[in-house]
Amino acid sequence: MKISELKKSGHAPSLLASFLYFDISFMIWVLLGALGVYITKDFGLSPAEKGLIVAIPILGGSFFRIVLGFLTDRIGPRKTAIGGMLVTMIPLFWGWLFGESLAELYLIGILLGVAGASFAAALPMASRWYPPHLQGLAMGIAGAGNSGTLFATLFGPRIAESLGWHNVMGLALIPLTIVFIIYILIAKDAPSQPPAKPLKEYFNVFKITDTWYFCILYSVTFGGFVGFTSFLSIFFVDEYGLTRIRAGEFVTLCVIAGSFFRPVGGFIADKIGGVKLLMFLFIGLTICMFGISFLYSLTAVTILLFIGMLFLGMGNGAVFQLVPQRFSKEIGFITGIVGAAGGVGGFLVPNILGTLKQITGTYATGFLVFSAVGIVALLILGLAQLSWRKTWVLGKNSVKI
Repeated sequence: MKISELKKSGHAPSLLASFLYFDISFMIWVLLGALGVYITKDFGLSPAEKGLIVAIPILGGSFFRIVLGFLTDRIGPRKTAIGGMLVTMIPLFWGWLFGESLAELYLIGILLGVAGASFAAALPMASRWYPPHLQGLAMGIAGAGNSGTLFATLFGPRIAESLGWHNVMGLALIPLTIVFIIYILIAKDAPSQPPAKPLKEYFNVFKITDTWYFCILYSVTFGGFVGFTSFLSIFFVDEYGLTRIRAGEFVTLCVIAGSFFRPVGGFIADKIGGVKLLMFLFIGLTICMFGISFLYSLTAVTILLFIGMLFLGMGNGAVFQLVPQRFSKEIGFITGIVGAAGGVGGFLVPNILGTLKQITGTYATGFLVFSAVGIVALLILGLAQLSWRKTWVLGKNSVKI
């Protein structure tokens, strides 16, 4: 498969629009995490409360992904995305002009989940424009929009240092408005948009075992990526005494690995199969998390986090090389469901790290737990593969599992 095939297929402007929408939305989604060291200082939060405040937008994203996934299949990804961006402006205005109490922050965090739900509209738009053998690459390119997180971690702390964290949320309205206008001008729903089905038929996917396999796998890969993205700045400040800006730089380095290797994961999965790639990635992830748990030097931990986030990012691409093959007709709704599971995983990661730090006095325990999660994911993947070999019927244009 060549990149040139991608240029000849589908609709490049819509693929670009999907990427931009996903990118700006993810930047906004993790803002509370990127600004966490400033917010937690203002409110004097405990380690467990720190984990909760940065995890709430991720949990909100889990709920709204199901909603946007359903709307994507009913009214199309274009209208869904436009509505999502309009709603996303509300918590940004709220955080900019108000947000003076912890209760307000919780509500702002929940509404920021709509930005995280962009996944459920952006990926189906890309998927429906491209044939099966290009799914991994197309979904990987659109999914690389999670690189928006690095803008939050790199620039958020710098701006907050000068202007305060409230103004960071206000300034985020500028790029969101620009992307909103571009999206309206160039995005187009694919002709393959299936007709809307009766409501009850969408929920039949919950009865399919493969749905739950994908949910578990994505809760590890994406949940790990977004969960660590939201919490690592707090980790670097607490564990190694870095300044808040310096911590943001280290987090950005790790985010780069997870973001830009997502399309690579999709590309490799198209070549060798998503299952084979995921097996390698889960083994590597387990080793990295175990090594981090020793909390040696800052350099060693950063290198292992970089590699671990790279594996998680590639894993995201590999999972969504498989999903469209199994659920092509329900891709919007199933993307919302699987994405929601990823959000739940992302919600648990900061909470586990923060709570175990408060209980045991060290972050090492949390990383050991995530190392064990990698082993469990590998076992579940093996079980799923046995099922898929018996039940999947692949056409001549389909790719390997």
